Amino acid sequence: MQCCFALVLAALISPATTTLTQAANSPVEELLAQPRVLVIGHRGYSALAPENTLPSFKMALTAAVDFVELDYYHTKDGVPVVIHDSELDRTTDARKHWNAQKIRVTDKTLEELRILDAGKWFAPEYAGTKLPTLEEALQFIQARGMTLIERKSGDPAVCVQLLKKHGWENHVVVQSFDWEYLKEYHRQAPEQVLGALGPPSTRAGRKLSEAEKVLSPEWITEAQATGARIIVWNKSVTSAAIEFAHSKGLKVWVYTINDEHTAHKLLEIGIDGIITDNPAAMWKALALRK
Repeated sequence: MQCCFALVLAALISPATTTLTQAANSPVEELLAQPRVLVIGHRGYSALAPENTLPSFKMALTAAVDFVELDYYHTKDGVPVVIHDSELDRTTDARKHWNAQKIRVTDKTLEELRILDAGKWFAPEYAGTKLPTLEEALQFIQARGMTLIERKSGDPAVCVQLLKKHGWENHVVVQSFDWEYLKEYHRQAPEQVLGALGPPSTRAGRKLSEAEKVLSPEWITEAQATGARIIVWNKSVTSAAIEFAHSKGLKVWVYTINDEHTAHKLLEIGIDGIITDNPAAMWKALALRK
């Protein structure tokens, strides 16, 4: 019922006749040019299905999200696999298989990870759900939508080559908290749209205060220098910072927003995208705007 409601709202908010504000050169650029706020499903539709799995991605696509967000780490044998945490404990049954805790994704091969159940922890009906590789997840999502890829580990070349192999350049957005990674990705594939995730927790080895983490012109200028065209921040944003980003031709997306009250406050100051565990709630917030 919730997904059906989201579809109706999506149709009302984003009609096919929407006029683009600029000529589009790729599917991602066409979507970024839309004069409306985008809704991005965080790890799929993680309020209703186990995060970063195909069932979660399917629900997000059914809810008509603009992007399905996911995370990936490289396995011990160098294969990008979709999972948020660096360790396997929270979202798989790794403890049962190896009688150990805090097992790192990067310490296991893809073949070893294939045996894990990544769904039963969320609800019994998802028992048997597996960790998808990045390639498998993209094949699933890109057939019906677009993906926001967050890199957690691994060098840029692997992701660059995967996207080129399938012709997915600028059919996805690539983001990271590692701004050095973004700089190198931009050097290897300058045409790819990138997102700079923030705020950083430290700078030059010093832990930042909450005030220092607020999005500012300085952060925006530094992020733009990585080659990023989207600033992806937490709710510590201001209307002045968003106006500055817009003056530089950048978009500002905010994570992870699940309640309508916070969404309304952010919409009022001009954000361009909302990353959420609950896309239906955000479609509702958009539909109820004056």
